[in-house]
Formats: sequence, C-alpha cells, structure tokens
Amino acid sequence: MSLMRIGEVAKQTNVGIETIRYYEREGLLAEPQRKPSGYRQYDVSVVARLQFIRRSKELGFTLAEIKELLGLWFDANTRCEHVRQRAEQKIADIEGKVKSLHKMKRSLKKIIKQCESKESKDDCPLWIGLDDSREDRSENVKRSNR
Repeated sequence: MSLMRIGEVAKQTNVGIETIRYYEREGLLAEPQRKPSGYRQYDVSVVARLQFIRRSKELGFTLAEIKELLGLWFDANTRCEHVRQRAEQKIADIEGKVKSLHKMKRSLKKIIKQCESKESKDDCPLWIGLDDSREDRSENVKRSNR
C-alpha cells in the first residue's frame, strides 16, 4: 500500500493542508500514521473521504452534519432510509433559507421603490431600514416640526 504525505493528498483533492489538519482535529478524518520524523502518512482512503466531505459541503451540509453522515457510512446498521432522512431535512433547511431570502428581497425592493421619490439621503428609507435608531430620530424630528 502506497502512503502519501499531506501535500500530495492536498494536491489530489484540491483541499488545503490546513483544512486537512482541521478535519483531523474535528474528527472528520482519522489521525494518520506518522513517520519517525513526524510527517503524516495517508493511505488512498483519505482521498475518497475528502471528496465525500467536499461534495457534502457543496450540497449544503455543515461539518457537524457531515460528521454524522460519515458515522452512518461506517455503521453496519445504517439503511438508505437513514441517509434519505438527512437529505430530506437538508432540503427543508434549504427551503426555509430560500423563503427567508425571498422575504429579504421583497423588503429591499420595497425600500428601493420608496427611495425613488426621495432627494435627501437623510430621508432615504434604506438608511431608516438599516438603522432603527435613525428611524427613532426621524420620528422625533417629524414630531418636533409639527
């Protein structure tokens, strides 16, 4: 079996050396064998695991969720249903984020529309929307001008 140094693994997987070390500390990768000099030595299985981690991250899984998925991978009692449930939960999380992003988009569009009729930056609804204390000051100014 051919062993690789961390630089070789990083190059093959396009994952940074510090990221690989971080994954080791977080338990996503097993502690590798070491040469007497202290250099890490990895077998080819770490490449597949890093590719799995990378793909999982691309699908939106957090490192904690990936750690759980890896645990399922190595659990002999895991069934496809268990993995499917994690994927369904991730879809629900994504859908929640999408709804939240749409709400933010609608709010920003509303503020932009309100900005079209304002001349002064002091009256800009965007400032008020971003800084609640400006809104309070704006209301106080309006009341004092009455």
